[in-house]
Amino acid sequence: MMRLSPSFPPFPSSNGVVRTTPSLVSFKKLSSSQSLSGFPLILNRGLSFSTTPTQNPHPMVVVAAKGYKMKTHKASMKRFRVTGTGKIVRRRAGKQHLLAKKNNKRKLRLSKMHAVSRSDYDNVIGALPHLKVNRHSQ
Repeated sequence: MMRLSPSFPPFPSSNGVVRTTPSLVSFKKLSSSQSLSGFPLILNRGLSFSTTPTQNPHPMVVVAAKGYKMKTHKASMKRFRVTGTGKIVRRRAGKQHLLAKKNNKRKLRLSKMHAVSRSDYDNVIGALPHLKVNRHSQ
């Protein structure tokens, strides 16, 4: 726990008694979902040091991002799909143009879906994090 000594001068209260700031103010680490109700607050129009959670009627809540949001690579989403058994499949290259010189057997073979190599699984899954893949297939 880290302790800091604030260098604020004493300030008068409503009844004329001079109050001084506490000599030691404690700070603690909070996660993004915890409340700051027991944390000493420094307000814009004066100083308010709260040492117990009951003295602060309005707890502050830290609003922060929970972490990185996994995003789908849209170009990869159009190129890969998953079979019923959980394998990732893709199209074969070479079926887009110059089809007149390719025989029918070759064009038929190029039309079929082909399973992605196991060495490329990590790359495809990295681009498509929400893909329902059976990693032990094949």
